[in-house]
Amino acid sequence: MATPPRPTGQGAVAWWRWAWRTLTSMRTAVLLLLALALAAVPGSLLPQRGVAFDPGAVSRFLADNPVLGTWLDRLGFLEVYSSPWFAAIYLLLMVSMTGCVLPRAARLWRSARAEPPRAPTNLARLDDHRQATVRGDPSRAVEVAASYLRARRFRVVVDGASVRAEKGYLREVGNLVFHLSLLVLLLGVAVGSLFGFEGRVIVVEGGSFTNTRLQYDEFTPGPLTSDTALTPFSFTLDDFAAEFEPSGPQRGSARDFRAEATVLRAPGGGPEEVTIEVNHPLRVEGTKVFLTGHGYAPVVSVRDGRGQVVFTGPVVFVPFDGNLSSEGVIKVPDARPTQLGFEGFFLPTGSVDPTAGPRSLYPDLLDPQLLLTAYTGDLGLADGAPQSVYRLEKAALDQVMSDGAPFARALRPGEVMTLPDGQGTLTFESVSRFANFQVAHDPGKEISLAAAVALLLGLTVSLSVRRRRVWIRVTRPAGDAACTLEAATFAMTRRGPVPDELTAVLAALPCIEPPTATRPPHARED
Repeated sequence: MATPPRPTGQGAVAWWRWAWRTLTSMRTAVLLLLALALAAVPGSLLPQRGVAFDPGAVSRFLADNPVLGTWLDRLGFLEVYSSPWFAAIYLLLMVSMTGCVLPRAARLWRSARAEPPRAPTNLARLDDHRQATVRGDPSRAVEVAASYLRARRFRVVVDGASVRAEKGYLREVGNLVFHLSLLVLLLGVAVGSLFGFEGRVIVVEGGSFTNTRLQYDEFTPGPLTSDTALTPFSFTLDDFAAEFEPSGPQRGSARDFRAEATVLRAPGGGPEEVTIEVNHPLRVEGTKVFLTGHGYAPVVSVRDGRGQVVFTGPVVFVPFDGNLSSEGVIKVPDARPTQLGFEGFFLPTGSVDPTAGPRSLYPDLLDPQLLLTAYTGDLGLADGAPQSVYRLEKAALDQVMSDGAPFARALRPGEVMTLPDGQGTLTFESVSRFANFQVAHDPGKEISLAAAVALLLGLTVSLSVRRRRVWIRVTRPAGDAACTLEAATFAMTRRGPVPDELTAVLAALPCIEPPTATRPPHARED
């Protein structure tokens, strides 16, 4: 991984060649890979905009850290994976790896197909050198040696009175597969990032979802994702069941939760009943629907000051602890003579601690309570500005008061909250469950998976296979009736020659005296 030399000559061409060699060098590829890993660290440590499983994380972080959060947001640290600087590092890595891997792959391919090279002049300098005297026909010794090595899957070339053989070409094939797989892996990640998407949707029991962009609560598309390319399907959440640990140190932990749904996989298709569980998503033509969370949606009915029912149905309350203590709001823009808003908590097993405040003691519905306070005024929905469904915009709202204190009530199912001065009522009818689904489509995942498997196989082969060369040469010294046979082996990896391999080769040769081992002149004594 030597640093490319400085440009030679003058002009833009010389500098372009130097820049290309620098960018496509192995050193630069490794540095860019390290830079990409470091650039991904903020994406793991800081909340990210558009992440499906917690869409409100960035807003809370900015509210808690107004100065630091603003600067981090400006620099792109709150949306790392879609920031220009992260894309630039990834693009440079792709170019560097392409320019580095493809020429290297061509060299490995040529190496894997090459014939064993000719023997060096001085075989005694190699790792393992043997010398013997041939008393019989020297051509017979050469022929037997070649046959023996071919039987051991050596690639053999016979040149008159010498044999050159090589084994372990599979190591170069493994290296070739490893390098190409690394490039294909990056390509698969790029395809998934460009053409895939990830979204989040909350569905209440009895509710439905259709795979269109407008149906998502949060939707994070790739730059080249088309709304028309979304897989057509829909499903209805028929029932949601959750089981919790009733006692012991894990009390309250989820033991199992599953969603029973009815799926229509294509327009005009028949309904299909499925069960969606953790690690068992619904699969529809490359799109996966994961069950990622759940909670409660109290069912309420609201009458305004005229006595008319202006709202009825479930309202999602977002959990904020392990016992599913939840917070949420109810907006009633159709109420008259003034709009109504409610804010508060839902507790599956309610308890109000004077210090800690309202909290649930257990995540199941043992003692459900709905704690609400009321507001009147303008909810701000008519001006067209986007609002969170989980937060009240209180700029134009007045909190309802009673006897000089904020009006608040704790309700159990079936109880009614009556606002002062005949402003309306709210009835806590019942409790429904909701499920949080993450919908993801990654067209590059199959490519990435195949590349990752091939990468591991190639790396395993390249590390486990020993590539080595064997040379056998028969010479007849002047004035000597006997021929001298020299044999040597050379390991092309750091693991050294295969023990006793050369001894086995010589033992198979006929008409030779016992060989003597020599040591290269530069080898040290053990």
